[in-house]
Amino acid sequence: MASENSFDIVSKMDMQELTNAVHQTEREIETRFDFKGSKSSLKLEKEALTIASEDEYKLNAVIDILQSKMVKRGLSLKNVEFGKLEPASLGSVRQRLTLKQGIDQDNAKKINILIRDSKLKVKSQIQGDQIRVTGKSRDDLQAIIQLLRKADLPLELQFTNMK
Repeated sequence: MASENSFDIVSKMDMQELTNAVHQTEREIETRFDFKGSKSSLKLEKEALTIASEDEYKLNAVIDILQSKMVKRGLSLKNVEFGKLEPASLGSVRQRLTLKQGIDQDNAKKINILIRDSKLKVKSQIQGDQIRVTGKSRDDLQAIIQLLRKADLPLELQFTNMK
């Protein structure tokens, strides 16, 4: 009897890399001429990042810097949800970026349908905010990973615990 092979599909933001990207962004803001004397800040919380600046132009510049630092560190921008621009104290503005961790139910269902429609001999099961895929053939499991990498999903997926 062939043994079952499996892997987990997860969607996680590497918080250590994000912290590094935030620190790099803060350092760049401190040294850039166009930010001289301006007040811009980034505040990283557990599942969100709040960016504040004195006007919308500078806020967008901070976001551009942050996004380039994130991409250089291999962090997907798909897992960042941009809130609306809000007025803050003394005419300044702020924007809250929500960090998506885990696979929500809607996307988990879409992924399960993609896997089922592939006609490969694998099973997928939603387990909380991740999905376990099992099958006898490692080739089928690899094919599922390739399929999901090509799928246009609104979040970044990682494939872990390959057994």
